[in-house]
Amino acid sequence: MSAIGTLTTHHVGLNVTDLERSLAFYADVLGFEVLARGAEEGREHAFLGRDGALVLTLWQQAEGAHDPGRPGLHHLAFEAESLDRVRAAEAALTARGAVFAYEGVVAHREGAASGGIFFHDPDGTRLEISVPKGAETAPAPSGTAPACGFF
Repeated sequence: MSAIGTLTTHHVGLNVTDLERSLAFYADVLGFEVLARGAEEGREHAFLGRDGALVLTLWQQAEGAHDPGRPGLHHLAFEAESLDRVRAAEAALTARGAVFAYEGVVAHREGAASGGIFFHDPDGTRLEISVPKGAETAPAPSGTAPACGFF
């Protein structure tokens, strides 16, 4: 056991290039509620959550697109209630013109029961919405390698 005790993830903060565009994506498309907004020295930020609990913070202080070749966030994964909800998210994202790493729901790896969709937000940050079971019949795009690995 660690000297600092048990740790859980409280929230994730993302740098974005356009707060309004990112709010439209994360709030309107993915269903997060805006808990608070603010601005300091011309830079804006927003706190997003579900049922009043903070999940994600957006900080408008970046330039350019997410670079997967640089150290930092690899991808951000959300767990859905069911495979039907994953498919509903896929339809909403498709209607919004989101860029997907794979076509449709895919398994996390060959033989896995877990799986989901893999896509990018407006700044190119890699995202996943998946379920722990129910994707047994979905294809595995990378064989035994994790589908969330090198997309």
